[in-house]
Amino acid sequence: MANTLTNLIPDLYEALDVVSREMVGFIPSVTLDSGIERAAINQTVRSFVAPSATASDITAAEVSPDDGDQTIGNVSLSITKARRVPFRWNGEETVGINSGPGMQSVKIAQLSQAMRTLTNEIEADLAALHTTTSRAYGTPGVTPFASDLSDSAQILKILKDNGSGDDRQMVISTAAGANMRAMFQLTKANEAADTSLLRQGVLLDIHGFQFRESAQILTPAIGTGATYQVNLGAGYAIGATSIAVDTGSGTVIAGDVVTFAGDTNQYVVATTLAAGVLVLAAPGLRKALVDDTAMTVVALASRNMAFTRSSLILATRMPALPDGGDSAIDRTTITDSRSGISFEVSMYPKYRRMQYEIAAVWGVKNVKPEHTAILLG
Repeated sequence: MANTLTNLIPDLYEALDVVSREMVGFIPSVTLDSGIERAAINQTVRSFVAPSATASDITAAEVSPDDGDQTIGNVSLSITKARRVPFRWNGEETVGINSGPGMQSVKIAQLSQAMRTLTNEIEADLAALHTTTSRAYGTPGVTPFASDLSDSAQILKILKDNGSGDDRQMVISTAAGANMRAMFQLTKANEAADTSLLRQGVLLDIHGFQFRESAQILTPAIGTGATYQVNLGAGYAIGATSIAVDTGSGTVIAGDVVTFAGDTNQYVVATTLAAGVLVLAAPGLRKALVDDTAMTVVALASRNMAFTRSSLILATRMPALPDGGDSAIDRTTITDSRSGISFEVSMYPKYRRMQYEIAAVWGVKNVKPEHTAILLG
C-alpha cells in the first residue's frame, strides 16, 4: 500500500459525503468556534459577559452623577475531548481483500464509520446541554407536533420572554420530525408555498425557527424527588434561582424539569438538590412563590431543544503534536463544508502493517441559558 495520503483523498471525500447525508442536527445549528487552538485539554478559556443595566432618573445638578461602575462577568469553555478512531491493514490482508471487494470499497466504509462515530459523539455532547437550558414546555410522553404547530409557538414565547435574539434553531427527534412531515399543510406544496419538505425531506423554517432532526435527542433518567415544598417564610420573588425545599424525599438532579403549584411554567434544574436547596437555570422564577408551595418533578420525557445559534458553542481544533512531530509518515485535514467539523487523518507505519487514524478535539458550552429551552416529548 502506498505510504501517502494523497491517493486516499478521494476516498476521504467520498466517505465524508456519506456522513453528510445523515447529518446530525445540533452541529450545523450551533456556533462553531475553531479559534481556540492554543487551549490545551481541560484548560479553561473565558469569554466576557456584560451585566444587566440599571436605569435611573435624570435630575439636574451642579455636577454629573458619579456612578456607572459595573462588574463584568464571564463564562468559561474548555476543550474536554480528544478522540480517535483507528483501523489498520497488513500486506497479506491487502492482497486478500483486493481479490474480493477491493481495498478502496472497504476503506471508504471504514473511513465513513470512523467519521460517523466522532460526529455522533460531538452531537451527543451538544444534546447533553439540555441540562443547562432555562425552561421547558410540552407534555411528557407525548411526541410534539401531533396535530398542529402550537408547540413551537409556545417555545418561541419562552425565548422571547427571556429576551433572546434572532437566528433561532430547534433540534427535534426523528419522531417529532415524522409528525411534522405528516402534517397535511407542510407536505402540500401549494399550501406550504415551499417544495423543500415534499421533495427533499428538509424541515421548513417555522415560527422563526430553523428545524433540524437529531438521532441523539435524549430521554434522560430523572430524579426520584416527591412531595417537596418551598421552604422560606418570606417566599421567593420573580427571578429567584436558589430555592430551598423541605418535607419531601428522593433526588432532584441537574436537568430535571420541575413545576410549582399555581405556576404553569416548567423550570430546568441547573444544580442538583443538596442541603435542602436546588438551583434553577437563569433567568429563574417567572412567578413569585410562597412558603409551602408544592414542587413536582416532571415525568420522564425526551429533550428536544430550542436555542439561538449564539447560545451554544462548539469549539474544535486538531489534536496537539509535540515539538518535532510524532511517528506519523503523513497527515492531512479534511473539513466537512456542511458542518464545519474538521477531522485529522494520519498514517502510522508498523512492521508490514499500516495504521490509519481519524481524530478530532472539541468542547461544548451553553453560554447563554436564558436563550435556550426544552420542548418535552
